[in-house]
Amino acid sequence: MNNEQAKFTKMIDGTEDDYKIIGGWGMEHTLSLSGRLLEHMKLLKGDTGGFAVDRLTHCLQTATRAHKDGRDTEYVVCALLHDIGDTLGPSNHADIAATILEPYVSEENHWIVKHHGIFQGYYFFHFLGLDKNMRDKYKNNKHFDKCAEFCAKYDQNSFDPDYESYNLDFFIPMVEEVFRAPKKSIYNS
Repeated sequence: MNNEQAKFTKMIDGTEDDYKIIGGWGMEHTLSLSGRLLEHMKLLKGDTGGFAVDRLTHCLQTATRAHKDGRDTEYVVCALLHDIGDTLGPSNHADIAATILEPYVSEENHWIVKHHGIFQGYYFFHFLGLDKNMRDKYKNNKHFDKCAEFCAKYDQNSFDPDYESYNLDFFIPMVEEVFRAPKKSIYNS
C-alpha cells in the first residue's frame, strides 16, 4: 500500500481520484481480514467465562468436530468463528459473528451462526428461569433443523478439556479461503 491519501475533508467534495485511492486502501484492508479475524480469535484464549475450557478452545473444538464430520470449508469456518463476538458483545455475540460472516457465506450458514445463541439455550435456558424452547419461534424457518443440528453435534458438546482439537494454525488456510472475496455485497441487500 502506498502513502497516498484523499484530499477532501467532506465526502461530497471527493473526486474520482480520491475514491480510487480509498478503494485501493479498502481492497488491501479487505484482503487482510482473515489475518485480523485470526488475531481476534486469540483474544478468546484464557477467557473461560466459567466454562471448563476457554472460549478459544471451545471454538477450536466446535470447528474440529465439524471438520472431522466432513463438513465443507465454509461450515467449518463458521463453526470456528461462531463465538468470535463474545469479547465485544456478550449479549449479542451471535449477531456480531453473523454480521462478520454474512458477505462471505451462504444464507444457511449465516442463519445458523446468527441464531445459534438462542438454539444453544435449549440446553440451559431452563436453569436460568428462561424458556428452553425459545428457539421454537423459528420452527417454521427452513434452516431450523440445520441450526439445531449445529448446536447438538458441534456446539453444546465442545467444552471438554480432554478433547484433542486442531490448533488455530490448522484452520488458517480455510479462513483465508472463505474470506478471500465476498460472495455478495452488503450494498446490494
